[in-house]
Amino acid sequence: MELQYTWTDGNDPAFVHFYRITEDYYSALVGGEQNRKGFILYNLSETVETVLIVSDQGKPVACAGLKRYSQADAEIKRVWVEPAYRRRHIAVNMMRMLEEQALQQGCQRAILQTRAVMTDAVQLYTGLGYQQIGNYPPYDKLEGAVCFAKELK
Repeated sequence: MELQYTWTDGNDPAFVHFYRITEDYYSALVGGEQNRKGFILYNLSETVETVLIVSDQGKPVACAGLKRYSQADAEIKRVWVEPAYRRRHIAVNMMRMLEEQALQQGCQRAILQTRAVMTDAVQLYTGLGYQQIGNYPPYDKLEGAVCFAKELK
């Protein structure tokens, strides 16, 4: 399996496609879009400045995004791997590439938000050295959110 990793932005059609998939997934996870309305505004695809798309023979199979949160922090957004491609270290590779990109952009820390019920995601992040932190805005006001951070070297 020869995967291609391509840098783009939040307007990339493949990322927009994955954005819609993840919106449906997150809404189903919490019992409907109405139960996550507070999250949607902060996760619009076009606001993600740096995006990594993973393709297999031209077919997009995974994505992850990076968005500047503050002078020191880069926020990781929308880490997604199609179910048929999971357990192949694609998410790990994307996370490491995003961390390197954040460092190149002058950030000292990567931060992210997920939900505790997303146990595979939590396991991925903690396995990569992310530690749970207090929820940062806007997630400090949103029930169900958990936030993580990792100092970049």
